[in-house]
Order: sequence, then C-alpha cells, then structure tokens
Amino acid sequence: MEMTNEGGRPAELRRRTDRMVEQLGRLVSVETPSEDVAACAAGAHAVSQLGKEVLGEPGEFVEVDGRTQLRWRWPAPPGGATVALIGHFDTVWPLGTLERWPFAVDEAAGTATGPGCFDMKAGIVQLFHAVSVLDDRAGVEILLTSDEEIGSYSSRQLIEDLGRRSAAALILEGSGRGALKTGRKGTGMYRLEVAGRAAHAGLEPEKGANALTALAHLLLAVDALAGPESGSTITPTLSAAGTAGNTVPAHAYAELDVRVTSQEEAARIDAALKGLTTVVPGTSLTVTGGPHRPPLPPASSAALFERACVQAGRLGLERPRGIVVGGASDGNFTAAVGCPTLDGLGAVGDKAHAEGEYVEIAGMPERAALLAHLVDDLR
Repeated sequence: MEMTNEGGRPAELRRRTDRMVEQLGRLVSVETPSEDVAACAAGAHAVSQLGKEVLGEPGEFVEVDGRTQLRWRWPAPPGGATVALIGHFDTVWPLGTLERWPFAVDEAAGTATGPGCFDMKAGIVQLFHAVSVLDDRAGVEILLTSDEEIGSYSSRQLIEDLGRRSAAALILEGSGRGALKTGRKGTGMYRLEVAGRAAHAGLEPEKGANALTALAHLLLAVDALAGPESGSTITPTLSAAGTAGNTVPAHAYAELDVRVTSQEEAARIDAALKGLTTVVPGTSLTVTGGPHRPPLPPASSAALFERACVQAGRLGLERPRGIVVGGASDGNFTAAVGCPTLDGLGAVGDKAHAEGEYVEIAGMPERAALLAHLVDDLR
C-alpha cells in the first residue's frame, strides 16, 4: 500500500526512489561472494562510498581476522538509548555471476533484479536513506558485515558487543514477502567423516571396509534424529566418497545443516550426532562441528513488532505480518545476548539465494520510512 502521508519523510523518500534504484544497481554491480575476501573488501569500499554520498560520512573500516567490516556510530546522550541497525554486504553468488545475470530493472513489473539485490543490498540502500532523514542521529549505530552468509565467524564479536549495549537491534535482511521476521531457527553445521579400507571391488571386495556403505547407514540414522514435531530439521547438504569406480571407498563424508527452534533441541541433536557409530566392520566415524547460531525466539521481537505495526499505521501502510522462518541471521546473535531484536526490515521482494531474486521498487521508500519512524520511536 502506498504511503498516504503526503508530507515530511514519506514524501521525501518517495522522491528518492529513482536514486535508490540507481544506488542499488551500483552495489549489486560490485560482486561480493562471502568466500572471496578481496572481493568483499572492494565491496566494503563501495558501501562506504555510498554511505558518504547519502549520510555525508564514509563510516569506519574495521578489520577482523583479515576481513573488512563497516560501522557508523553516533553516541547516545546520557540516559539515551542506542538502536543498532545491522546488515551485511556479502552474498552467496560467485564472481562472474553478473556476466550472465546483470542488474536490471523491469519497469512494467516495478522490480529490480540481480545477484544479491534482495539479500541484502537493497536493505543497505534503504538503511542509509532512513538514517539520512532522521532529525538527529544520536544513539544510532550501523554495523555492516562481510561474512554473514558463511556464519559471521569474524564479525560475531562485533555483533554481540553491539547487541549488549543497544536497547534494540533492527536487522535489515529482506522481508518474508513483505512480512517482518519475528523469529528464526537456530543453526548448526556438522561434518561426518567415515574412514574405511580400500580394496579391489571385483577381485576381493571382502577385504575392504566400505566407507560409503557406512555413511549411508549413518544418514538413515541422522534422518531419524530430526524432530518434525518440534520444528527441528537435519539436512544432508554435501557428500563425497571413493577414488575410483572399481575400488571399495576408504573415505566418505557428508555435511549436515541443522535447524532448531530451541537451545534444548540444539543440545539434544548435538549429543545424538556426536554419539553416532558406524555399523560396517572396519570403519570408524569422526564428527566435527556443532551448534552455531542460537534461535531468535518470537518473545525477543514481540514488543518491537507491535511498535513497528503502530508506526506503519501512522505512515498509512498496511499492518505488517509477522512470520517465523527457518533461516538464520545476525539477529540470532543479538537476541541471544538479551537485545530485543526485529528482523526482516529490509527489502520487499523474494527468491533469496535463488536465480531471479528481486526487489519491489515501490517498497524501498516505504520500508525506509518505516525504519526511520521506528528508530525515532525507540530512542
């Protein structure tokens, strides 16, 4: 729904729509795959330049474990509240994706597409414009990271520290088809490594110990560990075995993606996975990994969600829906340190991590206005 308030911030942000789209195109056109540290560093400079253009300040480069993160800080006055605005500029798309799928605007559909546009470079553009229309920035802190898609291993401490000193954390990840994300599952990553013994598959297979067969039995046991009634899932995602088509495999592995709704479920699954054993004689199992992002419970977002709904009403926007999703974000970390957290405040669009991800252009000024009003309400 279009904003009905014809004056002030909403009108100003609507006038900036074309500028927002052009800026989104610039960010998307700088590829930032998470695993490529140099590409992410170049992306950080592009984001910094955009920050300087919109906010008048380029932000602070923060190097952690060789990776570049960005932040802007305007201290709160004594007794004032700090509001954290958190996002990331890394994407899941490898270098070269732009060659076959460049940034593009579909005027008829009112959408923009390109690798990383929805997850979550449009959120960065909206964030900058929201902050730029605040009457003052006291108490606002922005943190944009370069490794969210691979677990935030270098930026986690920055995120948790910011959460500890903030009254609220607003996460600029893409919305759930317009819905704000009021809860997220926790995550864990595991690797099952099976060692066996090689042998000729035709001449003397009985002398081998088949690691692949052992892994197959293990994956059936893993499937039984999931808890559909509690919302827990365990998904094998990567696997490989063997060295030749006529050889009993001496090695096999599988990687597992675990999603849980509670810390208790995370502990249950962790113990069960680490207690697995192989059933094929002559084989052995090593389990590595463990729980990573704790769940973001709906209780952490409930009050913020209601305040966001109030602000949407004041802007003439439809009341947002709230959804709980299986994907995790850096909001999981802020919630875990006790900071009230609301996620999905970024772009309206769809197909995160999928071919054809897109942003609804009309939603960009709307969500920027909602963010600005919510920030003011929280300080």
